Amino acid sequence: MRLRVSGLQTGCRLDKWLDGQLPDVSRARIQSFIKTGNITVNGARVAPHKKIVNGFIVDVVMPPVAEARLSAEDIRLDVIYEDSDIVVVNKPPGLVVHPGAGHASGTLANAILYRCSDIAGVGGEMRPGIVHRLDKDTSGLLVVAKNDMAHRSLTSQFKEGIVKKKYVALVSGVPCPESGRIETFIGRSRGDRKKMVVRMISRDEQLTKGAARRAVTNYAVLEKLGKVCLLNVEIETGRTHQIRVHMAHIGHPVVGDKQYGGRRWRDVAECVGVGRQLLHARQLSFLHPRDGKRVVYTAQLPFDFMEVLKRLRC
Repeated sequence: MRLRVSGLQTGCRLDKWLDGQLPDVSRARIQSFIKTGNITVNGARVAPHKKIVNGFIVDVVMPPVAEARLSAEDIRLDVIYEDSDIVVVNKPPGLVVHPGAGHASGTLANAILYRCSDIAGVGGEMRPGIVHRLDKDTSGLLVVAKNDMAHRSLTSQFKEGIVKKKYVALVSGVPCPESGRIETFIGRSRGDRKKMVVRMISRDEQLTKGAARRAVTNYAVLEKLGKVCLLNVEIETGRTHQIRVHMAHIGHPVVGDKQYGGRRWRDVAECVGVGRQLLHARQLSFLHPRDGKRVVYTAQLPFDFMEVLKRLRC
């Protein structure tokens, strides 16, 4: 494919310009193609940030989708909805979303590759179609993109805050006030890279790559159950471990959260009889990548969560 730069586009970054010229290809893949030489400017290899000029000739050679190194595995999935562009899955607790340290197989990504064999290469070889994630022991709704167009759309929606996510959480104690908004900055712990922490940072640090990022969580008590309570939680941002960190930050960690619960609340978790954090992504809403109409999906609580509530209500 050969493209010519017009005068109005002079001064734009090459990767950003191509992002508009190739609507069915993600920007990440465009940058990858530039780096591998599949995209050239006036016959020469350049960097993704190359500024284009009127009259430049940009040649694009689309390579075949690389064979995914990820193995397809026949793992049962609770599919809430599926069409030619997306799959919405109700992830069970205990299932890792994609391969990582200590989890080379048996993940949601392995299962998706088995179910949708042509998804290989969409968004990355080891994370085909994955645009967001849930922690291993958190249950609930995830949407997976089946093609580059859907991947671009969903990635953009998550970045722009268009995606709406509602959770149900069982937390220790009862927050005061019983409904509220938590707004902080969350970043990695300097002492333990696997943990996230609330940080106080300066305005300059907010602009630093890798620094703590703004996180907003809204909560409301649904039901008081003795030493614990059930919360409705809505997040405006999607930071790693956000709900777990925020609830621990205000002194009401998610019941069963071994990482953020702290010693004070371990006896509560033992009393309730749980082996994981009781956090469930109950509702997911976004604009469908194909027609732009808002869709809403809901998933019931998993069996173990419902059993705990049943015991608490007796």
